[in-house]
Amino acid sequence: MNKGPLALRTISETANSLGVPQHVLRFWETKFTFIRPTKRAGGRRFYRPQDVDLLQGVKTLLYDRGYTIRGVQKLFKDEGQKAILNPSGGVYTGGDSEVIETEQGLVSRYEIAAEDAAGVAQPVFDWGNAANVPAPAMSTEMRDGFLNIAKALEAAQASLGRHIGKTSRR
Repeated sequence: MNKGPLALRTISETANSLGVPQHVLRFWETKFTFIRPTKRAGGRRFYRPQDVDLLQGVKTLLYDRGYTIRGVQKLFKDEGQKAILNPSGGVYTGGDSEVIETEQGLVSRYEIAAEDAAGVAQPVFDWGNAANVPAPAMSTEMRDGFLNIAKALEAAQASLGRHIGKTSRR
């Protein structure tokens, strides 16, 4: 393995150090214009240390932070290389907004405030009175089953709504 500050790494060395298959690196090259390994005779790819740092940032954003490929592309377009190189700082201050690390990835404080103001996280149904909902011609077991399904659907809808809203803005 090459060592030193200006050492070039082969695709297999880079893939091993990142813990991803080689074909994933080649795929990322097609999706992210900022990933440009040096190509030598025979088409062999060699990655510079800054290429490896960018790839590590992309991997963190995609695998750990829940970004989509489009989300990473938009982040690079909006915030530049710095946002890709520092994807896990807890709080990243870039552009005009402060971004917070959440389960869904990096999210702008403004997005969270807008969701709160719009009531995105607010339940649609008051589950406190669920046991008192009249259900003619329905057994107690059937009503409880439907209530459990409704709770699960509402939780999934809220989670999906937050996730879609965050990834579409990246």
